[in-house]
Amino acid sequence: MRHALLFGLTLAAAGATAAAADYPSRPIRLVVPYPAGGPVDITARALGPRLTEALGQPIVVDNRGGAGSIVGSDLVAKSAPDGYTLLLCTTANAINASLIPKLPYDMQKDFAPITMVAIITSVLVVHPSVPAHSVKELIALAKAKPGQLSYASTGNGTPTHLAAELFKRMAGLDIVHIPYKGASLAVVDLLSGQVQLSLISAPGVVPHIKAGKLRALAVTNAKRSTLLPELPTMDEAGLRGYESEGWHGLFAPVRTSQVIVDRLYREVAAALRTSETAAYLLNGGAEPIGMPPDRFKVKLRDEIEKWAKVVKATGMKVD
Repeated sequence: MRHALLFGLTLAAAGATAAAADYPSRPIRLVVPYPAGGPVDITARALGPRLTEALGQPIVVDNRGGAGSIVGSDLVAKSAPDGYTLLLCTTANAINASLIPKLPYDMQKDFAPITMVAIITSVLVVHPSVPAHSVKELIALAKAKPGQLSYASTGNGTPTHLAAELFKRMAGLDIVHIPYKGASLAVVDLLSGQVQLSLISAPGVVPHIKAGKLRALAVTNAKRSTLLPELPTMDEAGLRGYESEGWHGLFAPVRTSQVIVDRLYREVAAALRTSETAAYLLNGGAEPIGMPPDRFKVKLRDEIEKWAKVVKATGMKVD
């Protein structure tokens, strides 16, 4: 009986190895857990043609929006680990790990990280009426006027909300949170001065920065941005250790063959190195990365731990 079981396991392993060697032999579904037309969808469709060419099979983008990325993510978590159903998601998935009670999946246990595709540039902006021209001046102003400044987020529990709460926590500030249903509405009230500041994705505010309608103080990323190279990072501007990076990451269901994971990583990284794909992403405020699977796994763990501390410290709840 034992020999039969071992023989069966050997055959199964051999079959899996053969399948991985022949991969891909049919179209690949790339699930985007957001509606069409958004930033993640744009990244998916930028990669699609290059991957189709490299892999010899169509990349079919499947928009499965709902419940703040949970619907699409859960679909992939419960899919066969054969490399034919993949997930392209965002920082929100790392935040949801602690923000959403009883998630139907576990980001670290139910997914195999393939690569961080891109980092999204976010920027700390203030209305021109705010008498602060640096991060240090803004912190000093907020401390002198506790509870009198307000910041706009794109909604409770969103990356812009978490980024601002991390800023408040690290700088010891009392700034009022004003949540909006999306970036466009937040920007409208930023431009009118109804709210004084925000830590927000750069593409939606760069034109207003260049027009002098908003003042940019720093990028929230760990490194300076290609999109706004003149701006310091928050760390460089005086808030040591601050980092809030939005990202787009590619995942497969857990137990997907490492051969398949490595192949997908290599092809995505190669696509990101092409001038056409890189320029397309940069124009949308996304900086190509192509982080290897092992490093992305560690990055995901660190992100989940970092945002869990912010969620716990603030008692944050979703709508």
